[in-house]
Amino acid sequence: MERAILINVATTKKEKDEAEESLSELAGLAAAAGAEVAGKVFQIRPRLNPRWLVGAGKVEEIAKLAQESAADLVIFDHTLNSAQQRNLEEEIKAKVVDRTQLILDIFAQRARTNEGKLQVELAQLSYRLPRLRGKGLSLTQQGAGIGTRGPGEKKLEVDRRRVTDRITKIKKDIDGLQKRRSGQRQSRKGSPIPTVSLVGYTSAGKSTLFNFLAEERRYTSSNLFSTLDPLLRRVSFPDGAFFFLTDTVGFIKKLPVELVTSFRATLEEVGEADCICHIVDIASPASEHQLGAVEGILADLGIAGIPVVRVYNKIDLLPDAERALLLRRNSDPQAQTIGLSSKTGEGVPDLLRRLREVLFGSYRLYYIRVPKESREITDSLPRRSLVLKKRESEGFVEFKVMAEPAGIVNFLPYIEQGDEPW
Repeated sequence: MERAILINVATTKKEKDEAEESLSELAGLAAAAGAEVAGKVFQIRPRLNPRWLVGAGKVEEIAKLAQESAADLVIFDHTLNSAQQRNLEEEIKAKVVDRTQLILDIFAQRARTNEGKLQVELAQLSYRLPRLRGKGLSLTQQGAGIGTRGPGEKKLEVDRRRVTDRITKIKKDIDGLQKRRSGQRQSRKGSPIPTVSLVGYTSAGKSTLFNFLAEERRYTSSNLFSTLDPLLRRVSFPDGAFFFLTDTVGFIKKLPVELVTSFRATLEEVGEADCICHIVDIASPASEHQLGAVEGILADLGIAGIPVVRVYNKIDLLPDAERALLLRRNSDPQAQTIGLSSKTGEGVPDLLRRLREVLFGSYRLYYIRVPKESREITDSLPRRSLVLKKRESEGFVEFKVMAEPAGIVNFLPYIEQGDEPW
């Protein structure tokens, strides 16, 4: 296991609290990547040093701390250019990586599907390419561990020409996969079955809630970015109505631009949803900042005009009075939030009730009776409505469906009268 020293630099005292919070988050990122935190260094200076980011004296302090604590890795909570990285490694005599490399490394470890692995490798190589100069390689580029490994622990390429060729091939492969995904989205778009996307800051509890709603016992972890590849599951109500639920990669402040670019198509799943559930870890001291970071990324992706249900998760970790207040608000139809615990299930029925209102508020119940010989009608009905029940009687096929009135116009001659004909 690598031992790491974490570095953050602020240029004003006002940034100090935010910097300390960011360092704490960086410690979580380092642990998620498999490193042990050996120390933290924080500096306030009027402007960033163009050579090392920190001052010369602070570089000496970091080098001494690295030696005394047997640290072999220094992680900066900033983006470093190639010259700064080389200069720091020469002075500190340890591998130096920045926040972007660290996050990319975690993504590389978490990718499971072919597309996910390609997206991560593309982001890593896009980051690395402008930092490769001739044959001179930094310690980071030569060594092992964080900052050097691609998906599946594959060693990242260091030759500029081969990196360029690999980027071209990956883009071509991803383009083919995305066209297929786009086709799947288009087929769902015309479907009467609504889709709900879970979004949230990393470790907000999205995957635990996803499993609870989908009634799965899939592995969940408190690790950052434990879900990287999008998932799609069916969630049913007692009366047979159902929707599709998607889980997405957790967001984070200062998300590397390489990842935003690479995963834009993956995150487009969110933009196609009928409803977005924004999961917030309400027990986190940084919940407000995390909430703002997620909303900022959604805005950057141009996602707007979709109903959003804000879910305050982990209420089981709150004091009883706060927890009770959030649960009482769940019954207020005007409230824009739902408090719940994806761990205990408390409040989850309230979320399902709210989703039922958002997704199916304009749907109506219909009983439809079609002659068996009218195959075109019986085949097209499931494409225009949510089929709850289907049965055959002598000469007829009978359906119990939910649909928006506009979607059922072509079937008006076949609608049975009465509240519940069968």
